[in-house]
Amino acid sequence: MRIRVFEERVSLGQAAAAQAAAAITRAIAERGKARVVGASAASQYEFLEELTRTPDIDWKRIELFHLDEYIGLPMTHAASFCKFLRDRLISRTGIVDYHLLNGAKDPGEVIRRTNEAVSVAPIDVAFVGIGENGHLAFNDPPADFETEEPFIVVNLDEACRKQQVGEGWFPNLRAVPRQAISMSVRQVLKAREIIAVVPGPKKARAIKACFDGPLSPMAPSSILRTHSDATIYLDRDSAALLSPQTLSAWAVPS
Repeated sequence: MRIRVFEERVSLGQAAAAQAAAAITRAIAERGKARVVGASAASQYEFLEELTRTPDIDWKRIELFHLDEYIGLPMTHAASFCKFLRDRLISRTGIVDYHLLNGAKDPGEVIRRTNEAVSVAPIDVAFVGIGENGHLAFNDPPADFETEEPFIVVNLDEACRKQQVGEGWFPNLRAVPRQAISMSVRQVLKAREIIAVVPGPKKARAIKACFDGPLSPMAPSSILRTHSDATIYLDRDSAALLSPQTLSAWAVPS
């Protein structure tokens, strides 16, 4: 794992997009296609804006997987992560091979079908965020670090649901679903490369818990420290509470 810290979100997004484009292009050159996991969150705006503008990516050779989705939410809902990926990635690039998690359908069937598809070959690069509660995908604390199932049903804790209200996706806490389909922690870790884009002051406590504190299911994204090729992209706000010792151990020049 490595940490890169930038002054603000735009330069962070540009650097993360450059790394993502390189990973995609390399996978296509080596294997004829790139298998990619896409995250859906406000933290991903600048990164995806820059990535979708990057020239010379052969988007037709990309197979896209969906990181997580609310159960019971139609794909047309403003907060649907299916809608997010369609609007901000698929429609802008012309990706034709994608596996969206339809939250309005039977979760068991959605999981069965997606588990089969994702297990065919390794993921080349996974784009993820880190929640205000430290979650990785929708694996809220205490996260399941043991299951080998690629996608699972998870319960969303109150901190996670409050974050969704705070970001403007839902009008109030009652409107936020209590369950979701999520890629499991171990499945995220199976990606050859992980790019975590985590800007903003509201993420500072989670970043400190995950990278200054112990490796623990109570800080789910702390597990990223065990991955040999994970890059955590922070801005000055999200990195503000990290200790000098952590930055010295993990940070690389930006």
